[in-house]
This record gives sequence, C-alpha cells and structure tokens, in this order.
Amino acid sequence: MSVSALKAERSFDTLLEMDMDVGVFASDWSHCDRISSYVARMISHNRLDSLLYSNLFSSALNELLETVFRIHAPHGRFACAVLRSGNVDRVRLRVPCDVAHLTFYRDAVDEVCRADAAERYRAALLSSGPLSPFIGLLELATDYGAGISVEARGDDTIFLIADLVLEAAES
Repeated sequence: MSVSALKAERSFDTLLEMDMDVGVFASDWSHCDRISSYVARMISHNRLDSLLYSNLFSSALNELLETVFRIHAPHGRFACAVLRSGNVDRVRLRVPCDVAHLTFYRDAVDEVCRADAAERYRAALLSSGPLSPFIGLLELATDYGAGISVEARGDDTIFLIADLVLEAAES
C-alpha cells in the first residue's frame, strides 16, 4: 500500500507529542538517543512484546532524529509526535527548514521511494567513501519497511513522516 493511500485510509490517534527549540535539540548528539529511547518506552507498553517493540521503535526513531540533527534550519521549533492506527505507528517530525534543507528532504524521500532503494542502501553501506546523508532514511525504508514522506509547509517548516509497522496485526 502506498504512503498516500495509508494516509488517506487511516485515522491516527496521538500517543505522544513533544517540542523544543531546534538549537537545544541540535546542541548535543546524545539527544537523539535519549529522545528515541524515552519515546519508545512510552509507546511500547501495550505491544505484544513490549521490549522488542521498544528496541525496534527506538532504533527507527533514532535514525529519523539523527537525520534531523544533521539537516535543519538554524532557528525554529522542532517537534516530534507519535500517532497510532492499529499496528501502524506514524512518526511526524516538524522540522525548521529553509529552501536548501527542503531540497535535501525532497531528494531524500525521492531516493527512498525508488525501486532500487534496497540496492542503493547496501551499496552505500559498503562504500569506502563518506556515508550518504540519506543513509538513515534508506535504512528505515529497507530494513523497517517504513513509508517515508515529506510535506512542506508555508512557514519555513516541513513534516518528515515515517509510517512504521513493527509487529503484525493481532488476529
């Protein structure tokens, strides 16, 4: 199912939402790990295997946060929301973003939506040069089957959205 079809078909409930100044977020790399670990523990309590779910979700969210840590406008509010519909968890990151950063995110989403994204991810991992700035998003699409999209807003912000299915639906 395409990301746009998923968005149109599902109604999501907000589980958790937090925001902060992007300068505070980007002041310390460890914020990515701390936020992803905290959020994962908060939203995993009612999953079939809450420890496994928490670990998977934390890893996926950390990749998104690290991408935002590297690529964002210098000022503004950063927000992270987690929404749920059945077995789909949606991470919605609001990121301060100027035109250059918006181009990065659009290009990144184009990369992860390509038919050869898995091959490109493996090639990037085995490359001897510097890692692709898209590698975290490629990992999410390849290893986690995440549907990733970006929505530009008119106020110098974007929404970076990842839909994750980390456990099968209960029968």
